[in-house]
Amino acid sequence: MTDSENPFVLLARITIKEGMVDEYLEIAEAADKAVEKTEEGMLFHNFDCDPDDEHKFVWTEVYRKSDDFLFHADNPPVQEYVEKHAELATHFSIEIYGNVSNEVIEKINSLGIPLKHFATTSVGYVRSERFA
Repeated sequence: MTDSENPFVLLARITIKEGMVDEYLEIAEAADKAVEKTEEGMLFHNFDCDPDDEHKFVWTEVYRKSDDFLFHADNPPVQEYVEKHAELATHFSIEIYGNVSNEVIEKINSLGIPLKHFATTSVGYVRSERFA
């Protein structure tokens, strides 16, 4: 399995402006529903609130493979969400856990979003037969 063919986890950390949480939750819900309908390669998609700060949230996303992230980044409802995000939030950063294609890294870098990539070591496994 090449780096572009394996599943991986992406965390997107968000900080929302004071007084904008309800409005942000509306755009997050709209994006979530659109992603569920249009992205079969998104295996898990959750938006969770930091227990210590009501203005901090994390998208947890599990992708089947790198091409699924590239589709996600270019998906029109996701692009709409990102545009609206800029008005409502002060922070957006991404962490990737697992190996991905160079195109994924290049795509995130082209968006100007801070990225931290945790590459896979020799320890771990993927039940690849479940993704065939």
